[in-house]
Amino acid sequence: MSVAPTVIVEALLTGKARAYTRPGTSSAIDKRPLAGKVRIGELGIEGDEQGDLRVHGGVDKAVHHYAFDHYALWRDDLGALALLESPGAFGENISTCGLTEAVVCLGDRFALGDALLEVSQGRQPCWKLNDRFGVADMARRVQATGRTGWYYRVLRPGTARTGDVLALAERPHPGWTLQRLGELLSRRVLDPAQLEPALALPLVPSHRKLIERRMEQGAVEDWSRRIDGPGAD
Repeated sequence: MSVAPTVIVEALLTGKARAYTRPGTSSAIDKRPLAGKVRIGELGIEGDEQGDLRVHGGVDKAVHHYAFDHYALWRDDLGALALLESPGAFGENISTCGLTEAVVCLGDRFALGDALLEVSQGRQPCWKLNDRFGVADMARRVQATGRTGWYYRVLRPGTARTGDVLALAERPHPGWTLQRLGELLSRRVLDPAQLEPALALPLVPSHRKLIERRMEQGAVEDWSRRIDGPGAD
């Protein structure tokens, strides 16, 4: 496993919640870059919104990071989409080059400006990506490739700006990259020998419950509604 490098923040982005593509839904996935110094609080970058607070936002999903490294791979897969010309296509708040799920570990702490962020979980993609990209199985593709992005909780609020350094400050779980944990979850692993070690990690409650349920029931969960959208079975 590679040590997470120090990288430069290419963009900090926020979005406003608006009516989305399906009746009765809203989303703030359309993020736009910010200029100047921005405040990062316990619930994320000042001015950022979420369309559905049941599944987005909160202290464990305060800031979303997506690797701009992946954009070239998506262009190879999907063609020259306008969405993929600049950061923000995946609803991210932070865009960088040089950090991916293969090198970032759960619990990593990063300094950004005078804020301190902690990697809390990998992103579990939802159906809104399907509609945003006009690709019926986009969320499934994101999950299958592991190019998901990740979330931070904010341990120390502060301010930052585009061009600031994002630097690894602490790595308490060096064996657990987001890629490794993501594969454990997304590949629907049921082997207790693989699942049990993950329970020693500082998992968010939903991921801990998921792993415990798999171990107790020996069955995987139905993700069709999350991935395919309302009405999916």
